[in-house]
Amino acid sequence: MASNSKTLRSPLQIARGLGSAKHGTEHWWHQRVTAIALVPLTIWFVFGVIRHLGADHAAFVAWLQSPFSALMMVLTAVVTFHHAQAGLQVVIEDYVHNEMAKILSILAVKALCFVLGAACVIAVLKISFGA
Repeated sequence: MASNSKTLRSPLQIARGLGSAKHGTEHWWHQRVTAIALVPLTIWFVFGVIRHLGADHAAFVAWLQSPFSALMMVLTAVVTFHHAQAGLQVVIEDYVHNEMAKILSILAVKALCFVLGAACVIAVLKISFGA
């Protein structure tokens, strides 16, 4: 029975009210999918940058102005920051024990990742459309 002698609820009945375990599974899958998506995106990014090591600014801008390169760069930025946010959220949830600090930290990480990701997307689109 339960450790508290005043209740007739079993440990299972007490645990049932603590929430669903399904949310953690979904979060785990998001982490894995973004990690797998980052493999080809990172390989493309590294080879693209290596290919332009000796090039001037105009050649790099011309490369980013191609629709394929712009799309791949936007995908790389979005997936990278989404993956980083999800990973940092897990670390915060596991190691920050004060609820207010945990909530504020998660909100700060989400906001920072969103702002940085949006800045990357805007920069790529600005270069891509020649503005």
